[in-house]
Amino acid sequence: MAMDRYVITGKQRLEGSIRVSGAKNSSLPLLAASLLGEGTSSLLEIPRLADITHMIEVLERLGCKVERQNEAMLINASGIESCEVDEALMRQMRASNLILGPLLARYGRVKISRPGGCAIGSRPMDQHIKGLQLLGVKVKEKHGYIEAWTDHLQGADVYLDVPSVGATENIMMAAVLAKGTSVIRNAAREPEIVDLQNYLNKMGAKVRGAGMDVIRIDGVDTLYPAEHTVIPDRIEAGTHMIAAVMTKGDVVIENVVPEHLEPVIAKLRQAGATISIVDDSIRVQQRAALRGVDLKTMPYPGFPTDMQPQFMAMLASADGTSIITETIFENRFQHVDELRRMGAQITVEGRTAIIRGVKSLEGAFVEATDLRAGAALFLAALAAEEATVLEKVDYIDRGYENLEEKYSGLGAKLVRVSKKADLETT
Repeated sequence: MAMDRYVITGKQRLEGSIRVSGAKNSSLPLLAASLLGEGTSSLLEIPRLADITHMIEVLERLGCKVERQNEAMLINASGIESCEVDEALMRQMRASNLILGPLLARYGRVKISRPGGCAIGSRPMDQHIKGLQLLGVKVKEKHGYIEAWTDHLQGADVYLDVPSVGATENIMMAAVLAKGTSVIRNAAREPEIVDLQNYLNKMGAKVRGAGMDVIRIDGVDTLYPAEHTVIPDRIEAGTHMIAAVMTKGDVVIENVVPEHLEPVIAKLRQAGATISIVDDSIRVQQRAALRGVDLKTMPYPGFPTDMQPQFMAMLASADGTSIITETIFENRFQHVDELRRMGAQITVEGRTAIIRGVKSLEGAFVEATDLRAGAALFLAALAAEEATVLEKVDYIDRGYENLEEKYSGLGAKLVRVSKKADLETT
């Protein structure tokens, strides 16, 4: 598959303001939750990203009508014709498994293939399946397919062995139409879970406790369409903050919820950034030298694994030695080899990376291996001496909307080269 590349000229100081798009990791469960309402729901601030396009294809394949009208995404779920999603669609994206809960709640059956979509480590479905079984779902797995059905969902007490975000969301969406009360213990606490709760409650559900480790759901008979605005993308916001720091810039990041970024703000301040918060915007300035810091990824509200690669890119040219411990995903150091090509001094031992700061990174030919690794290399290129060619930027498109436009507006020098253009000129 031919993918585009960026050519980025480094050492340009970024200045100005940049607006954060709606959160991808919130939009996907919200789109899935729209299956629960009879009629047309309206979601605002859904970003234009490849993963969102895939999710819309999944909903359309089931029989939903989905259209964008100005700022709103309208989802009409009254004409569901199928409860089965084919393998080709499922393979493109992990989050397509989020249709399990809503379809079981509304139609009592679903058949999907095991999802694909990510190179950073295994994300097993066992917690999803265990939770749904406790609600009264029968599950049959064979030939790479998961088939699930139920006569009626019954409220249950579900304890998650690990606070899985996807499992928490799937069980919430199934439980809203179950008979009786369900409790999810050791639930994931991410802001995206709170966003889902708020949307479900607007649809008539009775969910409380999202953001804590115990969520209670009183089942109702029916849910209705609703209108909801997606929360801003905290990982995108964090990425822009690091870009300001790495280019010794002065950038105002608009449309953020500062509380969602507390661990990131704390670590950036520790590294020497000047950060001021006004309402829903954050101003990041970098005047001092960048200092090394140690960090350990943890489930929310700890330091997010989705920010680890970007921080590594920043720490590669910070003073002193930094240590990063990755506790969430086992393959989340794929960006290390590429950063080394740019002159970074990083050693990896198991789940720990030791980063010895160099004076400056150098431009090189590098390639993205996954979404956040791509973001890390993009940041490294902005700060590097001379030019960098970053291959496979389609990975970055999975999580960042209008990146070229947003960064050109801050003074970055970058061009996107389409592979199609290459083929036509040769």
